[in-house]
Amino acid sequence: MADPLVIVRNLSKEYRTPGLPPVVLFQELSFDVPAGSMLAIVGESGTGKSTLLHLLAGLDTATSGTVQVGQTVVSSLDPADRAAFRNQQIGYVWQAHYLLPEFTAAENVAMPLLARGMAPPKARQSALRWLREVELESRAEHRAGELSGGEQQRVSLARALVTEPRLLLADEPTGNLDARTGEAIFQLMERVHREFGMTTVLVTHNEAFAQRCGRVLRLGGVRASRETA
Repeated sequence: MADPLVIVRNLSKEYRTPGLPPVVLFQELSFDVPAGSMLAIVGESGTGKSTLLHLLAGLDTATSGTVQVGQTVVSSLDPADRAAFRNQQIGYVWQAHYLLPEFTAAENVAMPLLARGMAPPKARQSALRWLREVELESRAEHRAGELSGGEQQRVSLARALVTEPRLLLADEPTGNLDARTGEAIFQLMERVHREFGMTTVLVTHNEAFAQRCGRVLRLGGVRASRETA
C-alpha cells in the first residue's frame, strides 16, 4: 500500500443555529487516501458527502479535526493560502460544471493557469492538450452553451486537470447526466486516473461506480465505515 496523500484525523462538522439543536453531519472521522488510489464517498442525502469533499479541498472549515494533503495541513491555512493551495495541488470537478458561458471551451480550461499568472499563449497550449486528453479538442473554440451536457462535463474535467494536480476531487460528476453519458464520463475519469497516476476522491450516488473505485467510504449519520476491494 502506497503512503497516504490525504490524512484525515478526528474530523467533525456540525452547523449551529441559535435556539435549535446542532445539525451534526459527522464526528471524529478519520481515514487515509493512499497516493494513486481511487476512493468513492457514498451515503444517503444529508450525511455530509459534499461537505466532506469541501473540507478536503479547503472550501469549508471543520468544527474540529485536521485535513492534511501531502505535507500541508490544509485545515490550518488561512483563506488566501487555502485558495493558493487549491490552485497548485487540487483539481475539483463539480456536479454542475460552472463553465463561463461567454468563453470558449479552451478559455474555460485555461482559467486556472491564467489565475496563476501564466502567459496566455502557454495557458492555451496546456488547455488544448487537456481538451485532447478528454477527447474534446475539436470543440475547443465552441462556447460552453454550445456544448452538450457530457461535453460540458469533459471540459470541466479538463479544467480540473490543467494544473496537473496531485489530488482530483469530484462531486457527483455524473449526477446530471443520462446513464450512457455518465458511463462515458466515468470511464474517462478511470482512464485519466490510471494513466496519469492520479489520487482521486469521488462523491457518487451510483453504487456500481463506487465499487469500481476499489475503495469506498460510506457515510451514515455520525458514523462512517470503510470498505476496501
